[in-house]
Amino acid sequence: MVTARYFTIKDLPETERPRERLIRFGAEALSNAELLALILQTGSRQESAIVLAQRVLKGKQGIQGLRYLVDASIEELSQIKGIGSAKAARIKAALELTRRLSSFSGETKPVIRSPQDVSDLLMEEMRYLDREHFKAILLDIKNRVIDIEDISVGSLNTSIVHPRELFKTAIRRSSAAIILIHNHPSGDPTPSSEDIEITSRIVWGGEILGIEILDHIIIGDGIYVSLKEKNLLNK
Repeated sequence: MVTARYFTIKDLPETERPRERLIRFGAEALSNAELLALILQTGSRQESAIVLAQRVLKGKQGIQGLRYLVDASIEELSQIKGIGSAKAARIKAALELTRRLSSFSGETKPVIRSPQDVSDLLMEEMRYLDREHFKAILLDIKNRVIDIEDISVGSLNTSIVHPRELFKTAIRRSSAAIILIHNHPSGDPTPSSEDIEITSRIVWGGEILGIEILDHIIIGDGIYVSLKEKNLLNK
């Protein structure tokens, strides 16, 4: 009986091994395929872990890279030649850890000083969502985060939000100010006319209630737009 031989990262020259490169240069120096190869650990009979990772990241049906890993189910990943259920589970576990790390922890109470702070807080959680999710970052008088509330989930290309639901949450949590945030599943964060209109309505409502709307951030695929920076907050 012939034992099947699987290619591993150790079959690569030492200077090309992802683990050694990570130790020497840091994780940021590795490509997505190299990082995924470290999670996979082994390849298949025909290809190394890195080649397998590159093939997985090609995705399917126009969805590629990390977006494909997020969207694909364990069953879909398991059907890829060379993956199987164990490797698919490892991939999903790594993605879930990333999602949890990017989520707000109520113990840290981060302070929001700029749109970039909002992006750092929520970009990785929201950039790959396939529906429009509307959230509100509730702030105290020192712009410290009280909480991040889910306000609504829309369809593939629309978010349905009513100011009543937003301010009900803000009043209940004694918020001094709010930052609005939602994603565009297309990856393009350019504000629509509807985005500008609903923002104007919410800003007006906040003025009546004494709750300031500091900004409305629209999340795309790795990029964002601040309506305040674009002078669109009070249009």
